[in-house]
Amino acid sequence: MALSRGLRCCQRVFSWIPVLIITSVVLWSYYAYVFELCLFTLTNTLEKVLYLLVFHVCFVMFSWTYWKSIFTPPATPCKKFQLSYSDKQRYEMEERPDAQKQILVEIAKKLPILTRAQSGAIRFCDRCQVLKPDRCHHCSVCETCVLKMDHHCPWVNNCVGFSNYKFFLLFLSYSMVYCVFIAATVFQYFLKFWGGELPNRPAKFHVLFLMFVALMFFVSLMFLFGYHCWLVAKNRSTLEAFSAPVFVNGPDRNGFNVGIRKNLQQVFGEDRRLWFIPVFTSQGNGHYFPLKNRNSESHNPLLANEDMWEESDDGSEEGSLVDDQDPSVTIEMEE
Repeated sequence: MALSRGLRCCQRVFSWIPVLIITSVVLWSYYAYVFELCLFTLTNTLEKVLYLLVFHVCFVMFSWTYWKSIFTPPATPCKKFQLSYSDKQRYEMEERPDAQKQILVEIAKKLPILTRAQSGAIRFCDRCQVLKPDRCHHCSVCETCVLKMDHHCPWVNNCVGFSNYKFFLLFLSYSMVYCVFIAATVFQYFLKFWGGELPNRPAKFHVLFLMFVALMFFVSLMFLFGYHCWLVAKNRSTLEAFSAPVFVNGPDRNGFNVGIRKNLQQVFGEDRRLWFIPVFTSQGNGHYFPLKNRNSESHNPLLANEDMWEESDDGSEEGSLVDDQDPSVTIEMEE
């Protein structure tokens, strides 16, 4: 037991190494750009002030989105999806797999669960003891089920999912802006240092290396950002791109695709003024999502149990599963 705890502790410590690498590179780039380029190399005061102003705006937005991506806890299923004490006892005492599956089916009828496992069974996490909401997956690194899990990113040492997917996309976009701005403004001085037009000072190494690092990171970020833009347009997660979600009628890669505009709104919200600011504006609560093929409200059994989702067990609205952003969403469940 002590050995396993020690291994987990070491794993947690080492998991911060990628973050420390990124942080170190960014801090070095700050020193190289602000001090070695702007303060020690540039002679035009107007150019120096303009470069420093725009650079610090890019730096602040990059740092803000990176911080939010790292330290926003992954959203987990609310207690409505946890087995009650009696259901848990019934499930654990039953030895027959078919009977266990039937117990989960009965419990899931009260929940907005539309997706299934590859076998067609209700998705259940033995580790967290919860019925998995749609698009929810268990992360072995975070050791918890994550709502709308996209992937676990070592560069932010966090799970990218419903709670921070917008922050992750903004982090990628502002990282690219940061790299492009550095490369564009450093380029002429890179040529001057390379051609020997400027004196051979310590700034030469920083400016030359800054150009190479900015271009290298931009190219790698460009492909990653482009891939996630495609995922957002299709309303898919990285996991769903590799393995299509399974519904009652079978797998469907486009099951959650409701059109580019609404797909964007699910991640960034309806207020476009807040799209590029790292504040949470994603629609819904992460427990269920609009489907491509909507059915009439008369076929939605959740409407008959609307009060059950409006209030939690203690009478408060915490943990509500009502979609305030889109109350017209209809969901068809298996009878």
